[in-house]
Amino acid sequence: MHLTDRRPEIGADELISSLVPPPRFDAVRFETYVPNPDEPSQAAAVESCSAFAGRISVARKKSRFRLFGGGEPVGKPGLYLDGGFGVGKTHLLASTWHAAPSPKAYGTFVELTHLVGALGFAEAVRRLSAHRLLAIDEFELDDPGDTMLVNRLLRELTDAGVYVAATSNTLPDKLGEGRFAADDFLREIQSLSSRFAVTRVDGPDYRHRGLPEPPPPVDDATLSASASSQEGSSLDDFDALCDHLASLHPSKYGRLVDGVPLVHLRGVHAAPDQNVALRLVAFADRLYDRAIPVLASGEPLSALFTPEMLQGGYRKKYLRAVSRLTALARDAAPATT
Repeated sequence: MHLTDRRPEIGADELISSLVPPPRFDAVRFETYVPNPDEPSQAAAVESCSAFAGRISVARKKSRFRLFGGGEPVGKPGLYLDGGFGVGKTHLLASTWHAAPSPKAYGTFVELTHLVGALGFAEAVRRLSAHRLLAIDEFELDDPGDTMLVNRLLRELTDAGVYVAATSNTLPDKLGEGRFAADDFLREIQSLSSRFAVTRVDGPDYRHRGLPEPPPPVDDATLSASASSQEGSSLDDFDALCDHLASLHPSKYGRLVDGVPLVHLRGVHAAPDQNVALRLVAFADRLYDRAIPVLASGEPLSALFTPEMLQGGYRKKYLRAVSRLTALARDAAPATT
């Protein structure tokens, strides 16, 4: 099966109903988050997120005594998780979503902007205003137009009594080494800044804590044999897949790989330009969300992004993608034996 033969479509109604945590985070809860004992901020983050979900439950109970639903939020209606990659921010965000009362929505920043584009701003506000919580993973700051659009949306929603929890991937050239900058994020969201409480999550990347180095790329013959032996798996030439990704909105990348047990990529090499590289970041995120192993030939997956890219404004995103793809490559290693 070739991913390049798939062209997923998502209807407007389905865009709303599909706003739930991805499969990797279906079962996560605060109780399953294991804080690093050397990083007290992680245990504190669990408490902060749990308290935030509790405030939403309290606000829901109070709203039952009001003639019209919603009601004034209890405490700040926004929670922002600030930290480096691989510290479990998405785990905490999904746990907050699971602990909060319904109705609620969960999506990435890209999925949210696509929702507004598909439904129109007014209709998106109308539908999401009925929710108690909107959780946004990977809040982006590198597209000013999209950022301001979502800022306006969040102002409308928080005014309607909706709580918002977010993680963010800010531009690395604005950051201290290895961490996100909450102040930069809060400045960007302007009038929303006073509505967000910041919770910092520190620590090393848990995906590679104490684990061996990832396996090297396989040869093309091994790749083809693995693809043939794994029912339902995909096999694509890397360049052809990059061209196909360019023809799809990134919000459809998850649907593109749904149900695929193992992705095989032939002839991997460094992304030729920034546009391709950023699409590969989004693709890697959706593979990781769905815990889909990746087996590749050609260059190592860690070489997807050139040294120049890793020194530029999207460094944090590229490092996150390398971290996630490395973990998925390690998961695929048994298929080569």
